[in-house]
Amino acid sequence: GPSVGHRPRRGEGGRDRSPMTADGDTPPREVVAAEPRHGLWARTVPLAVAVVLLDQLSKDWALRALADGRPRHVVWTLQWNLSFNSGMAFSKGQGLGPIIGLGAVVVVIVIATSVRHSASRIVDIAAGLVIGGALGNLIDRLFRGDGWLHGRVVDFIDFQWWPVFNLADAAVVIGGLLLLVSSLRSERRPP
Repeated sequence: GPSVGHRPRRGEGGRDRSPMTADGDTPPREVVAAEPRHGLWARTVPLAVAVVLLDQLSKDWALRALADGRPRHVVWTLQWNLSFNSGMAFSKGQGLGPIIGLGAVVVVIVIATSVRHSASRIVDIAAGLVIGGALGNLIDRLFRGDGWLHGRVVDFIDFQWWPVFNLADAAVVIGGLLLLVSSLRSERRPP
């Protein structure tokens, strides 16, 4: 048989056995530092949380600063103009808040599940933006209204030539575009 402390070579079997010391004890296995976890917990979740916080803080500001209903000119065609939306993008689907809210929950679950093991920084960031934006507007639907999922989303960024939107909307659009770009780039790469 093998001598004490002998390490089997390839083809000698015993691949999973630890070498023995002269006194018969098994030495401690070498501790290897795990690679830092990327993806969902390292990039996506912190970014989603940051988007939700910035979105909700900006909406609280808009509710206080623009409560008088007068638009505030910022620059070029950009103005702050408080409005409320019970539908979805471009004010479509007014009154469908519960369905839109449930759709947002499904989107968050699907994206979070699909990027759990992502190795792409762009996909992780895009997912964080979309998840954070969807949750930011879902919070409005849950807590800024007369009933569960009957709330209206606070919008205040107004270019006057585009529908009024908020930071959550911007995050969803930017994240969606990044997902599209990432998808197109991965299709171009040879296998």
